[in-house]
Amino acid sequence: MEISDNGIKISASLLGCDLSKAGEEAERALKAGADWIHVDVMDGSFVENISYGAPFQKALKGDFFKDTHLMVSRPDRQIKFFAESGSNMITFHTESDSDIEQTIGLIHDAGIMAGLSIKPNTPAEAVLPYLHKVEMILVMTVEPGYGGQGFLDFTLPKVTQIREYARKVNPSLMIQVDGGINPETAPLAIRAGADVLVSGSCLFKAEDMSKMVEKLKKG
Repeated sequence: MEISDNGIKISASLLGCDLSKAGEEAERALKAGADWIHVDVMDGSFVENISYGAPFQKALKGDFFKDTHLMVSRPDRQIKFFAESGSNMITFHTESDSDIEQTIGLIHDAGIMAGLSIKPNTPAEAVLPYLHKVEMILVMTVEPGYGGQGFLDFTLPKVTQIREYARKVNPSLMIQVDGGINPETAPLAIRAGADVLVSGSCLFKAEDMSKMVEKLKKG
């Protein structure tokens, strides 16, 4: 699936939706203008919470971009399952127990784009050596594991640092931010250098989701 190059992308996190109607909620977000659907995978080990796995993602029918975020201890063991369940992008954490370069290779070997993520307290230096090897960096702007948390603005300088470094080694690199994104924080993230915004509760609880998507994209 091709990615549009025109402006800010919105990845709608299903953590913020009515999971009993996940397929309908994904379709609603896409019709409202969201570009991707963000699937947060938690194993109860890397983070405290447990969400859902590859069978859940496979059950999401439709031709749309599945943005899979693995918050798991051993992402290398999950690549095959999520590749088979339709991931277009798989992002995993530098803080996981998997070898970073090997896991990036597994993702690319599966014909999928690779993303690398860092938690709020992990420095940008942890991902700089890999910027030329991945398609996206995800900077967590909340502690991973739960939806609906407040935005941590001390993470923004890392976004800027990564963007500046990427201009030299991988100008097409996407930078995603995830956590506490709303009309007040989206402009801060965009100005810092982010071009993919993950939003869950803010989108799915909005009175008018289309207007909310438009607000977030405008920054």
